[in-house]
Amino acid sequence: MQKDLYKILGIEKGASDAELKSAYRKMALKWHPDKHKGDKDAETKFKEINMAYEILSDKSKRQQYDTFGSTGGSGGHGGGGGFSGFQGFDYGNGGGDFADIFESFFGGGGGRSRRAKDGPMRGNDIEANVKISFEEAVFGTEKELEISKPDVCGHCDGSGAEPGSPIKTCENCGGAGEIRSVKNTILGQMATTRTCDMCAGKGKVPEKKCGKCHGTTRVREKDRVKIKIPAGVDNGSTIRLSGKGEGGVNKGPSGDLYINLVVEPSKKFVRYGQDIHSEAKLHLLQAVLGAEVKVETVQGKATIKIPPGTEDGKVFKLSGKGVPKINSSSHGDHLVKVKIDVPAKLSKKERELYEQLAKESK
Repeated sequence: MQKDLYKILGIEKGASDAELKSAYRKMALKWHPDKHKGDKDAETKFKEINMAYEILSDKSKRQQYDTFGSTGGSGGHGGGGGFSGFQGFDYGNGGGDFADIFESFFGGGGGRSRRAKDGPMRGNDIEANVKISFEEAVFGTEKELEISKPDVCGHCDGSGAEPGSPIKTCENCGGAGEIRSVKNTILGQMATTRTCDMCAGKGKVPEKKCGKCHGTTRVREKDRVKIKIPAGVDNGSTIRLSGKGEGGVNKGPSGDLYINLVVEPSKKFVRYGQDIHSEAKLHLLQAVLGAEVKVETVQGKATIKIPPGTEDGKVFKLSGKGVPKINSSSHGDHLVKVKIDVPAKLSKKERELYEQLAKESK
């Protein structure tokens, strides 16, 4: 049965070239045989995706397909239309690495313009979680963290060669850094390139590999990093330390280290942005008669003036007693919610007084 090329790529018939290319990349990545080792169905699906793109990316073939449902004329190709009769696509079976597929379709075509394997490459960014207390988040602190990361081999200075050993041209690729092959298909010859596995695309290999990194140019190192955490950070805040990530390749710059802060909750306070919330218990008589009550804040003790007749749940604001704003002299507020504590037990004298009060107030 004929298969719909547009459905294979997951696009509509009127899709633009950009949409077509984007859909192909997505589908090829999803179904590449390297990600589905030994799965014949995935291999077949991948071949269909490539064939569909080959047809739809060619304007004349696409027009013919849209008119006749195939690229073989009104009678179809091979008598059935769709994909019957198409042969020669052998990606995933020794026909080149994953990146080569996209380079052959999207402007690679071999040569040193594809990827500068021997050029400097920035190291990867890394991240780590650091746990701090509620108070440390409010006032700031310093932490020291030990991280393990790939870095430039110090023994060979990233050359991959034992010091004093020469670096020679790779015999496998002749210094090109890649292996080029040409295949015959129903659509004509198709050239693919793959990275030389002997020199990893550099075009050169050490005569004697470094005894520490074994020619990889990188080793895993431990590094102690001091982290200055500013006052006012919150749970989930991230601090970037430039150049503290993985070491670069071929003299490239190091990546960055991202510190994700995990703030432990407080038993006394709840934080909302730069404001802090807490509760204070009032005796019934304090709420009725009024009082001055001391409460605890992150900035120390503070006094709240309770007016007579204060109701349960009333909120009092202590301006500037909250969390400092990062890199600023201003602070949030501390909001205190009062909770009237009705005595559960009364002494004989207290009961007499409350009964007398009850009579007075009828």
